[in-house]
Amino acid sequence: MNRIVIIAAGGTGSRIKSTLPKQYMLLAGIPVLLHTLAKFSPLVDKIVVVLHADMATLWDGYIKEYAITIPHDIVIGGNSRFQSVKNGLAYLQKQYQTQLTAATVIAVHDAARPLVDAKLIDLSLQEAAKGQCNTLATKSTNSIRIGTASQSKAVDRNSVWQVQTPQSFPAELLFNAYQQPESPLFTDDASVVETCGYTIKLIEGSATNIKITYPQDFEMAEQLLNNP
Repeated sequence: MNRIVIIAAGGTGSRIKSTLPKQYMLLAGIPVLLHTLAKFSPLVDKIVVVLHADMATLWDGYIKEYAITIPHDIVIGGNSRFQSVKNGLAYLQKQYQTQLTAATVIAVHDAARPLVDAKLIDLSLQEAAKGQCNTLATKSTNSIRIGTASQSKAVDRNSVWQVQTPQSFPAELLFNAYQQPESPLFTDDASVVETCGYTIKLIEGSATNIKITYPQDFEMAEQLLNNP
């Protein structure tokens, strides 16, 4: 088992103003999460979906309703992204310990990024296989200021990157990084790994690899699906 992806699907959808988290809402007639599964299925050996406990029954119903045949394991998440990914890693170590090797790499991806390009997924996993921790990211096209509303300063936008997923790592390194205590500074998996002293390589991502966060994002995603 050389390639694994953990799909973080534990969000509650608060910013979408819906009782149904965005990853379970329909995009072009099927759940967002199913789009994401389909992107990774041809490229990895194992898919682990970490979801909120309240969504387990719903997803089980979706599997039947949408005849989902893509193999994937379900893990119940924690109270934060850090805890959810940690649960996914603990599950892998418990269930597949004998299949994990020095060559195993793990990608972590947002369930709500269903339009990620397959070539970029593959590139990220290839870099991790070379021992290089990495994340997809895009350069900022806007002028950037750092600070507060009352006091800020301009920074060179060429040095500012907007982080995407997947983020991929050698498995052993990621397992070790998630043994440290959780910190408010851990906004993604790259920040967890970086705290252990590892360098994060930036791979030029794509503007179409949007994270569906707000209602209008569904309209954009529909357009991108219809005009690839």
